[in-house]
Amino acid sequence: MKKVIFLLLILPAISNAQWKSIFTKASEKINAATKTNSSLDIAAGLKEALNKGVTVQVSKLTATDGFYKNEAVKILMPEELAKLDRTLRKMGMSKLADEGILAMNRAAEDAVKEATPIFVSAIKNITITDAKSILLGKENAATVYLQSTTETPLYSKFSPVVQQSIGKVGADVIWANIIKQYNTIPFVTKVNPDLTDYITKKALDGVFKMITVEEKNIRTDLNARTSDVLKKVFALQDKK
Repeated sequence: MKKVIFLLLILPAISNAQWKSIFTKASEKINAATKTNSSLDIAAGLKEALNKGVTVQVSKLTATDGFYKNEAVKILMPEELAKLDRTLRKMGMSKLADEGILAMNRAAEDAVKEATPIFVSAIKNITITDAKSILLGKENAATVYLQSTTETPLYSKFSPVVQQSIGKVGADVIWANIIKQYNTIPFVTKVNPDLTDYITKKALDGVFKMITVEEKNIRTDLNARTSDVLKKVFALQDKK
């Protein structure tokens, strides 16, 4: 019994030691590579991977149905308006509810199209303080870093673009009609959602999800590394 308890106590320590050894060896390989090749810039490689996410994946969101027919990012009714959705459908106004969902997605598609330079600029200006750790991190480590360092300033720049797009695609008129129709139904709690805030947050979520897709591709598929810097930098990740 004592032997069993002893084994149970040392297994986590062995596991942690092994992980630390693997991480240390990988870091040593990266350190050696960066010393022997001064042109190798891990931060530049990570930024290029993120930029490629915008070029290859986020651009897909700007097409008609880029949000609406992509289940990973499609914008649905806000949680607090789930009752509104159910009530409209029960009362035979499913078409109106569907128009509201479509309008939100159209606004997001148009806004991302107009705001793509904002995302590119955010990537260009980020300071990757620990590039090696990010390179050795999870398959979305660079995207998570981008999101954590840019989401707040991105929101402030992106929100006015979304508001403009809401008017441009007519989502404001559609939603004004939905709210008007819903608020005339007896005994319901009147609603007045902040559509701009909701679409802005959901559209940003969609942008980061699509950048993650491309980062994963670059990390796992050699053919996705379409430049010398991507090949050199992510080859170091392969050695971990």
